[in-house]
Amino acid sequence: QVQLVESGGGLVQPGGSLTLSCAVSGIIFRLYTMAWYRQVPGKQRELVAIIDSAGTTTYADSAKGRSTISRDNAKNTVSLQMNNLKPEDTAVYYCKATYRFLVNWGQGTQVTVSS
Repeated sequence: QVQLVESGGGLVQPGGSLTLSCAVSGIIFRLYTMAWYRQVPGKQRELVAIIDSAGTTTYADSAKGRSTISRDNAKNTVSLQMNNLKPEDTAVYYCKATYRFLVNWGQGTQVTVSS
């Protein structure tokens, strides 16, 4: 059974930092492209960052310079470090695993940026 479990969300003040983690089981993790998405109520889920099986990263414009995605193939985890957080970063953040036609999502973790 494939499981993706996000953690690390919470309430943070503007300008603060958070690191989200996604623990993955049930797949050959090293083969998968991993990504972080986010979604606010009433809007489409949007990409934040991707890291492929080779470790190549891609970031959405909103995340460039403020976020770092990384993976640990030994621990089957993918992380998203976010700095200088802004109120508009408030969303549910989801972890996604993709390999060819196989796609799996986590249940999401809430990030709220507010003073």
